[in-house]
Parts: sequence; C-alpha cells; structure tokens
Amino acid sequence: MSRTIRARFSKGVIEPLEKIDIGEGKEITVTIMEVPLKARDNAFEKSAGSWKGTIDTEKLIEDIYADRLVQTRKEPKL
Repeated sequence: MSRTIRARFSKGVIEPLEKIDIGEGKEITVTIMEVPLKARDNAFEKSAGSWKGTIDTEKLIEDIYADRLVQTRKEPKL
C-alpha cells in the first residue's frame, strides 16, 4: 500500500499531521519532499481574482437580503 500524508519535522522527529493506520512496530519507507515556503505562500496569491466575472455580486447581495426577509418560524400560540 502506498499513501502520501503531510507531516512536520520538529526537534529531530517527523510528526504526521494526519491519522495513519499502521500497526505499531511495523517498518515503513519514508520519502521526504520539502515544500518550499514560497510555494505555499504564493498559492493564495495565485488564486486571487480567479472567481472574477463568474458571479454577479450585486444580484448575490440582493438575494441574501431577500432571503433574510423570509420568515420560516411559526407564530407562537399564546
């Protein structure tokens, strides 16, 4: 079985960031691929503006306010 997980290296120990189902004492092979800090930070910047033009924001705002006016709660009997 082959699987890729995220892990963090701290104080000389590799700590998995996800739950892994491996029996205690079982021998495994670990391949280390360092994720550069620039690549992680740049991902957010690359996605900026990708939704531009896909949604009519004015219509969205109108719909949100219209939905807030809809009453779904029953009137209490006193």
